[in-house]
Amino acid sequence: MLTTELDTDARNIVVIGTSAGGVQALIALFENLPADLPVAYLVVLHIPAHEPSVLHSILGRVTTMRVVAAQDGQRIEARTVYVAIADRHLMLTEAGIRLTRGPKECRARPAVDVLFRSAAVNYGARVIGVILSGALDDGTAGLWAVKDRGGLTYVQEPAEAMLGSMPESAIAHVEIDLVGSVAVLANALASAVGQPIAGLPSHAVRDRHLIENIISLKGNGLEAGVMGLGKVSQFTCPDCHGVLVQIEEGPIVRFRCHTGHAFSMKSLICEVNAAIDTGLWDTLRAVEERILLLRQMAGLARTSGASGDADECVRQADLAEQRLKPLRDLVLDPKFFGHDAEQ
Repeated sequence: MLTTELDTDARNIVVIGTSAGGVQALIALFENLPADLPVAYLVVLHIPAHEPSVLHSILGRVTTMRVVAAQDGQRIEARTVYVAIADRHLMLTEAGIRLTRGPKECRARPAVDVLFRSAAVNYGARVIGVILSGALDDGTAGLWAVKDRGGLTYVQEPAEAMLGSMPESAIAHVEIDLVGSVAVLANALASAVGQPIAGLPSHAVRDRHLIENIISLKGNGLEAGVMGLGKVSQFTCPDCHGVLVQIEEGPIVRFRCHTGHAFSMKSLICEVNAAIDTGLWDTLRAVEERILLLRQMAGLARTSGASGDADECVRQADLAEQRLKPLRDLVLDPKFFGHDAEQ
């Protein structure tokens, strides 16, 4: 019987991150991966918080490896695939798997960055990080942490991915060991798994990654030391309106607030756009209500014989309608945000 123990001196922990288009990419990857490799796989796919994930069932049909929905406190074992569940970050500690409701990162829970960073902090060069199809740029900062600790970094060829934004961001900001099709990545993983890490460059864990790991585990940014991660920015957190600290890693610029929410540049602009959109529609609704109220007041005034008051209410309502038109045009203008933003 094959042992399920993982060698502590070899590359044998593969963390995989994906979002839109990720199910197809994951199916193709696991169809091409040998099932007998001495490795544990951990997978994060962006999924809605209000629906249970069935990804473990889907992947269980295409591989003979054990595929399970991750559970808090599990030990990681060879030839097993652990899949993140809805509304929980999937993290790796020295003791095994932790599931947390820590603050969202890049608008997501589970977030790819959280998994990758925790794996890098606790397992160093044993880790291989893989970014597949997805929108925006979750996973870029986490992959940077994997590389910083001596791990390997693989990225799906953007042209093959259903959505190339996540792979493109990783390629643009991180030193990538391999860019290729899913089949090429599977072959590379099969070759890399089990390679000894003795003699490889050893990189100490950065303090900021330790701090961010604690935030994801405990959710207390101030206690963890979030304000020491970088300079205070001019932006506020779209989720809680707290101050955002700017974190810089090589070419990567990202943000984290004092309660712990974290954003890349792209996810921050998406949240700002969403806040603007909500605010514009709220304003539009309020002005329309004012117009309706003014016209009702005019009707009541006219019924009571106060024609002057009625005329004034009608005048104000007509003026409000005129001034509302540019706002309505702005709300409906698809070019206002610069492009059709990826979700």
